[in-house]
Amino acid sequence: MNLFKKKLGLLAATAAIGSMVLAGCTGGSGSESESSSTEKKEAGVLNIYSSRHYDTDQELYKIFEQETGVKINVVEGKGDELIERLKREGKDTEADLLVTADAGMLHKAKTEGLFQSIESETIEKNIEEKLLDPDREWVGLTKRARVIVYDKNSVDPSELSTYEDLASEKWKNEILIRSSENIYNQSIMASFLELNGEEAAKNWASGIVSNMAREPQGGDTDQVKAVAAGEGKIAVANTYYVGKLINSSDPEEVKVGESVGVFFPNQETTGTHVNVTGAGIIKTSKNAENALAFLEFLSGEKAQRLFADSNSEYPGNPSVEPSETLKAWGEFKEQDINLAILGERNSEAVKIMNEVGWK
Repeated sequence: MNLFKKKLGLLAATAAIGSMVLAGCTGGSGSESESSSTEKKEAGVLNIYSSRHYDTDQELYKIFEQETGVKINVVEGKGDELIERLKREGKDTEADLLVTADAGMLHKAKTEGLFQSIESETIEKNIEEKLLDPDREWVGLTKRARVIVYDKNSVDPSELSTYEDLASEKWKNEILIRSSENIYNQSIMASFLELNGEEAAKNWASGIVSNMAREPQGGDTDQVKAVAAGEGKIAVANTYYVGKLINSSDPEEVKVGESVGVFFPNQETTGTHVNVTGAGIIKTSKNAENALAFLEFLSGEKAQRLFADSNSEYPGNPSVEPSETLKAWGEFKEQDINLAILGERNSEAVKIMNEVGWK
């Protein structure tokens, strides 16, 4: 049993004792209430830097706090901004865990020396091997596919096939996609480099630029809304953005989500590009045992179910089924690469996008 496991045992015991005391103090004496407060205080804190900003995450924090007594504090920001902040703060940082929505950003944090090694039989058992950093400095928790989103009224899905086909003349002035500064686009370009080589990746990027319906602007949701508004026939976007529109409480957003279709490219060749939300424990973490406990919690069925049902993300734990929204789109073949590649080839990807004028 490694050090983390021993500490987690203590943490679990503390939480269990805390629950027992809480149960016993209902309507009980002041001394019992003081004991409960003490137990919760001893469970400690967990300080998270996160580039995610979803209601699902708030719910996960709440559940973990209730189950363990650990108090979670969160600093939100863009992935690259949080990495720069961690570099500035150095060993004085209060951060214990960095959560980002892209494998490339996780790799960047790793190469900056921000993470420590993660040892966990629970995570190894729960999460797909290809979603784990080979050196176990970060853990992929959920997946999203970067797909072709098309206008149901003007595009027959039989016209769609591969990412490569999007560079052909038939999609001239019809493609909506984010800027080259977006890490999701940098990562799909990195996957192209890995699977097809530099020349093919450059040709594809050049074709995409030629076929853009407008200069890149906005996020993935903006691209999907632009398709629904008729600014172009096709967008390249992550699946969970479409899922969030379909399940929105805003009727207008539901209309947008239902007006577009989701197509998984390259099913006969290299598979559809997938990326992850993942996290790593900060090297100088003062609450590393709590950070590991949280990662193990996130890899488990309860958290993975919430990721899938509430945020339309594909579970990284294969024992958990996708949500009904995701099932409706069908199963698909994924690119067969370790996601660490997306970070390792990021600089090459950015260089090519700059060379072809992808703004």
